[in-house]
Amino acid sequence: MLETVGLTADESEVYRLLVATGTASARDISGRSALDVASALLLLRALEQKGLASAAEDSPEWFTAVPPQVALMPRLQRHFDALEQTRAVVHELAETHRRGAWARSTGEAVEIITGAAALRQHLRQLQYGAGREMMWFVKAQYVAMSPESNQEEFDALERGVLYRALYEQEYFDDPDSVDYVVKGVRAGEVARATPRLPLRMAIADRSVAILPLAAAGTSRIPSELRAAVVRESSLLDALIALFEHHWEIGAPLRVTDEGQIGGAGLTDPASPVGEDRHLLSLMVAGMTDEAIAGQLRVSKRTVQRRIQGLMSLAGVATRMQLGWHAARRDWL
Repeated sequence: MLETVGLTADESEVYRLLVATGTASARDISGRSALDVASALLLLRALEQKGLASAAEDSPEWFTAVPPQVALMPRLQRHFDALEQTRAVVHELAETHRRGAWARSTGEAVEIITGAAALRQHLRQLQYGAGREMMWFVKAQYVAMSPESNQEEFDALERGVLYRALYEQEYFDDPDSVDYVVKGVRAGEVARATPRLPLRMAIADRSVAILPLAAAGTSRIPSELRAAVVRESSLLDALIALFEHHWEIGAPLRVTDEGQIGGAGLTDPASPVGEDRHLLSLMVAGMTDEAIAGQLRVSKRTVQRRIQGLMSLAGVATRMQLGWHAARRDWL
């Protein structure tokens, strides 16, 4: 990796050996590597010219390593400064491109992109550039980026970006969906569930949103997929308000130590416990009775009977009321 600060691979190897031994001759370096004596001497002199080694005054055939913090840290800082300058130029170019795209469009704060590949690339860039918050409407059957391929989310979570993801009921029809949600929540994602979402959407830092435009039943040919990129405007404000509205009524999803959805601390002495608590969390996540039965390894009839028992415990008449009741009383 020292090539990053201007050393060749051979120079890096010799410098490592010299640091390890403190003082060495070309013959010593040759004996510790695959280099012949002449090549080792040339490399030692190259390190000396680059300020990473010094020859002994009384024995010029012997060389001493200049400490890495003295020799390499200034080089590393210069490299870092150059990268920061390059990054600033790239951001400037991106902004110029954005303004140009607006000028070429209708003049509104909406840019239309075409193709699944373009949408996938924009979603990656959106998350890479997020500094504070990502807001997601997650519907079933992804159209461009599969959940398991979204490494950008975990990179953003690691650097402190808040992720709020709202999942609709149908999403959990996929048998792998619970695993995806568990992995995200364990990494720091804040997740909620709701019966239905009006659209797919991702919003970064409340400044830009991306939403596919394909309606239900339309063509799913990747090259024909169209999406809108919405920047700061009254339309973006409306999309943010739409997210916050659905977020407010969504049921929180948490993950237990065993990797299951559910399991917060008990705050209500009348709240369900154990497997009933797990069942309730799966129900408010939108999973079907069949899917819940599979998760709990019980029959569908048992699931339905236990849900009726939870409804009686909460004093409600419908499953939707039970979900609201559970979310408000921290039963999940």
